[in-house]
Amino acid sequence: MRLDRISGALRSPITFSVLAGVLIGALFLVGTGADPVAAYEAVLTGALGADGIGSTLTTATSVLGMALALAIPLRAGLINLGGDGQLVLGGITAAVTGLYSPLPAPLTVVLALLAGMAAGAAYAVLAALCENHLGVPLLVSSLLLSYPAVSLASYLARYPLKEPGSSLPQTRALPDGVALPAFGDSTVTVGLVLVVLAAAAYWFTDRRTAIGYEIRMTGLNARFSAYAGVERQALTLRLMSVSGALAGLVGAIGVLSFPYRFVDGSLTAPGYTWTGLTAALLAAAAPLGTLIASFFFAVLQVGGLAMERTTEVPRELTQVLQAIVIVFLAARLRFPGRRLNRRKEAV
Repeated sequence: MRLDRISGALRSPITFSVLAGVLIGALFLVGTGADPVAAYEAVLTGALGADGIGSTLTTATSVLGMALALAIPLRAGLINLGGDGQLVLGGITAAVTGLYSPLPAPLTVVLALLAGMAAGAAYAVLAALCENHLGVPLLVSSLLLSYPAVSLASYLARYPLKEPGSSLPQTRALPDGVALPAFGDSTVTVGLVLVVLAAAAYWFTDRRTAIGYEIRMTGLNARFSAYAGVERQALTLRLMSVSGALAGLVGAIGVLSFPYRFVDGSLTAPGYTWTGLTAALLAAAAPLGTLIASFFFAVLQVGGLAMERTTEVPRELTQVLQAIVIVFLAARLRFPGRRLNRRKEAV
């Protein structure tokens, strides 16, 4: 029985893709004259060791948050490519709220988080309305709406909200106490708990509620779900609002954590949106799989820096590894269906 389980796990598309990516990455390392064992050991030690686990969990907070934001609509076959715009709007809204709120610091933190979520949700709903009422595909509307949002946040950080005397495009620092509590001396904040709670809520909704069943059925067969009475436009609005709210939450967490201000480009430069989308695709938007895939990619990001320091292997190799995993996953999901169709034709 145990051997059967191991064999089934190895036949899993995700497991196969990760193992294939690791193997081909090792071949790349050998081709460059590096030791693959030492390189992978540096990745794991740098990301999961005592000196790196804090950075990994901090990175995982943003990656997982964006992965959940994109996985929720993806579960219903909806592709939200506007994560950057929703993320940045959530961050700049949280910064403005933190700077100008007259409430005590703890209440200001809560208000900033809620304001960031509301901004992200409203902007995501705008993309959904473009599809529902103007006929613009969600994939296109969400992507194009990101550019004005990012530009607006950049303008605010560089001019009206810019820190006086600073040469950096950043807002003024948030008042004392307007920050998410951190665990000990690390950079890991309560934001990680909020994102994990969001993941738990997603799992419960997906597996234990009627709306979760509707979302899965819509993703598997939109026409069947429409015949069953699922209103596609209303579902799109609901899912995009939740998706945008999560993206806005990630932006607010980034501003309410070190360096406790909005820095132009700091939320988009690490590529959290695209890494999160990769994690969601790798896990087929499944809640638990999205959580595991997000942590996997966070380890690659942080461990890649450690690998570059200790073995002189460029950290871009970890990005190559991510790409290889996705390519093999796409191939693994495609080819079995083709073989099955050929067998049917032969019969």
